[in-house]
Amino acid sequence: MPIRFAICNELFKDWPLEKVLTYCAGIGYEGVEVAPFTLAKDIRGLPARQVAEWRAASEKAHIPIIGLHWLLASPDGLSINGPRHAARETTREFMFALIRLCRDLGGRIMVFGSPKQRSVEAGDTYEAVWQRSVAMFRACGEEAQRQGIVIALEPLTQKETNFLLTKDEAVRLIQEVKCPAVRLHLDTKAMLGSEKKPPEAIIRESKDYLAHFHANDVNLRGPGMGDVDFRPIARALRDIQYDGYVSVEVFDFTPGPEATATRSLEYLRKVFSEQPG
Repeated sequence: MPIRFAICNELFKDWPLEKVLTYCAGIGYEGVEVAPFTLAKDIRGLPARQVAEWRAASEKAHIPIIGLHWLLASPDGLSINGPRHAARETTREFMFALIRLCRDLGGRIMVFGSPKQRSVEAGDTYEAVWQRSVAMFRACGEEAQRQGIVIALEPLTQKETNFLLTKDEAVRLIQEVKCPAVRLHLDTKAMLGSEKKPPEAIIRESKDYLAHFHANDVNLRGPGMGDVDFRPIARALRDIQYDGYVSVEVFDFTPGPEATATRSLEYLRKVFSEQPG
């Protein structure tokens, strides 16, 4: 199956999700990835009817909602591995609710970034945080597996967090969790900001774990809107026979949603269609 291109919905700011789906399908995207905080501050209060309407809108537009990311941006007080048992229990409950939301929207992937909600707090220890993380992702992974969802762990940079900074660290956690529904996510700007190897090398080393991929530039804009050359990345993804989505995630919205979405897709189509030479 050829690589498919998706885009994250928070780029479109205040657009209703139905409008995002229709627009992205119209310019050629094959999936939309949703940040839960754009739907509600606390998704546990979403009416089932509203969720069903969003799924129906994606089906009408012929573009799937492929999954969720920015999982724990709201509400406040969440932590997967902090020292407070009550906060971890609340977070586990919230993660289970996100898994059900992802399922009900028709999604299959949940990207776990959430840097603030996974960092080692002052006075805590790395080892304690590690063990709590294993327990949390084992519980969430088992629920995700029951619901047909994959949780993909995202290494991030030291600018964002102090826990799970590299592919190797994330893979070690995946190996200890020992759940097939807990896998790896790679992000272009994060790899360039935290890894000593180039992204294409990281991708090839991740063949057995990679479930999802975010395309962006270190300037925080879309692929093709900065200096990052995606040709080696495209070759590496082809080489490992990656069959998931390449999803555009940006953090600098200055060019506007339409320009960012259009230029990113044009660039990705170009570089992924080029033959190795």
